[in-house]
Amino acid sequence: MSGEADEIRGSETIRDGGDGIRGSALGSAPVPLSVLDLVTVGAGHTASGAVRTAVELARTAERRGFHRYWVAEHHSMPGVASSSPAVLLAHLAAHTARIRLGSGGVMLPNHAPLVIAEQFGTLEAMAPGRIDLGLGRAPGTDGATAAALRRGRHHEGAEDFPQQLAELTRFLDDSFPDGHPYAGIHAVPGPVQATSPGGVQSAHRPPVWLLGSSGFSARLAGSLGLPFAFAHHFSAAHTLPALDLYRASFRPSETLAEPYALIGVAALAAEEEREARRQVMTGALSMLRLRTGRPGLVPTPEEAEAYPFQEAERHVVDGWLGNVVHGTPDAVRQGLDDLAKRTGADELMITTNAHGSAARLRSYELIADVYGLPRG
Repeated sequence: MSGEADEIRGSETIRDGGDGIRGSALGSAPVPLSVLDLVTVGAGHTASGAVRTAVELARTAERRGFHRYWVAEHHSMPGVASSSPAVLLAHLAAHTARIRLGSGGVMLPNHAPLVIAEQFGTLEAMAPGRIDLGLGRAPGTDGATAAALRRGRHHEGAEDFPQQLAELTRFLDDSFPDGHPYAGIHAVPGPVQATSPGGVQSAHRPPVWLLGSSGFSARLAGSLGLPFAFAHHFSAAHTLPALDLYRASFRPSETLAEPYALIGVAALAAEEEREARRQVMTGALSMLRLRTGRPGLVPTPEEAEAYPFQEAERHVVDGWLGNVVHGTPDAVRQGLDDLAKRTGADELMITTNAHGSAARLRSYELIADVYGLPRG
């Protein structure tokens, strides 16, 4: 891996300071706050409605001073309408002006690196200087769906992630060495347009983040000097070990002089504790169904309240709810403050899953209010 790491590190360009990697904590927030949106579809609602909510949420996040807004690649899940991050981000870019937009993440083994470089080069052309490319090595789905996604590329998987990352970085930077089979292939839009006769293209391209829910990507991100995003919202038991590993493995690079890690955290605020609990139970039941092979639309609060949880199911749900920061705005603020202090995270990326759009949008507004974020 060391050779691959040197190859990736060597082709990184300087994007330190003002690049959007390091955000600024606003109001009384302990660290910068961001948004992870799964573009969820509730029972009785449509994917079109979910996308409209995503636009409204992105604009709300921009107005209230959240640093970035990411969408995540998932497949074959009726309750999640984010199978195509690049398409969603193009739509969101057309409806926002300042907030950083990115993938949290694109699942690299599902795609040819050149395709991702072209997609995110196009996004960079649409929204210059505010696109992030977050990459994961999981399929974002079950094995059968992953096989359908990778037709003709079955031999490639998560274990090939470092090689795929090196190739993608070369395409992003247009930096394959002479003699390489891909030396004459260029990701367009991209840096080749700056070096062509008459070219005035900016050399900037989206910064690469590595995503993870275990130690593999933590170590790789550290060795490459890349920013790291950890999925605390569904892998809380591994958060501290992964962050420790990232920081211990970190080598300064042209991208970062010091480690920078954000964590995804599930949180939901409501005016009353009972209503917050009622809303998070919709996500809990949705999660339970997914884990037991019954994925579907996000259930209504009434359905979640009436569901007859068996003892084993209750145990799973209670464990999941223990990692969801929820309650009144003050309770959520305390939970987020405690989490930031306990993990030393440089940024908190909040994901709020509930059945309807109103509860989700209201939660982000309440969190912004309790921290005194700008009203825009």
